[in-house]
Amino acid sequence: MRFLLCLFFISFSIQAKVVLIDPGHGGDEAGAVGYFDQKKTRRVYEKDLSLRLAKRVKDELSKTTTTYLTRSLDRSVGLQERADLADMVKADLFLSIHFNSSPNPKGHGFELYYLDNNSNAAARKVENSENLNLKGEELVVNQILVDLVVQQTVSHSRDLAARVHERIKPVVRQYKVIDRGIKPGLFYVLALSKRPGLLVEAGFISNPGELGIINQEKYMKDIARAIAAGVQSYLDKAK
Repeated sequence: MRFLLCLFFISFSIQAKVVLIDPGHGGDEAGAVGYFDQKKTRRVYEKDLSLRLAKRVKDELSKTTTTYLTRSLDRSVGLQERADLADMVKADLFLSIHFNSSPNPKGHGFELYYLDNNSNAAARKVENSENLNLKGEELVVNQILVDLVVQQTVSHSRDLAARVHERIKPVVRQYKVIDRGIKPGLFYVLALSKRPGLLVEAGFISNPGELGIINQEKYMKDIARAIAAGVQSYLDKAK
């Protein structure tokens, strides 16, 4: 009920000035696991890569925009806490950073999701992965409430996704990472934020070859710069 009441008191001002960046997972929730070698002696967790990239996006955006992180350390943050932070800082946009995974080690590519209904089987697999570990009040988020949020945010989120994607295309091409495009998805972290938002899947941690690319500091910086440029383009248009 609190979620529903908050929903009707939110207005999506075109004077967007505050961005909340959400590094996926954290603490006990490691997210996907990637291995750098076949013997699996060297590994990295999605939660750590997400935090690295989120911090770099924040560094870029903070030059021109008030920007916050839902976490700056390796700690657990529930979906409701992330949503409460969005309310507390009066965020205008919500940006969730993740890395993808697949049972097929050849799965690869960069993709962007905005909150909307979909019928794509591949998108549903990502939804199932990122919507795991829901409990308590988080399970109360039902399709009716999601539909209400979609109605208020979808056009803004789709525009945001298009602008970020436009900046990312030349970067992923440079690193020979497949561009998997923009897709709709029903992600509770976006629904609970109640704001225009975007969920980034910045490469496949389960693909050893791609992991070697996305783990590079230069890739992180270049992708962060592109994401920030796309967000800033959206904010500039909204002024």
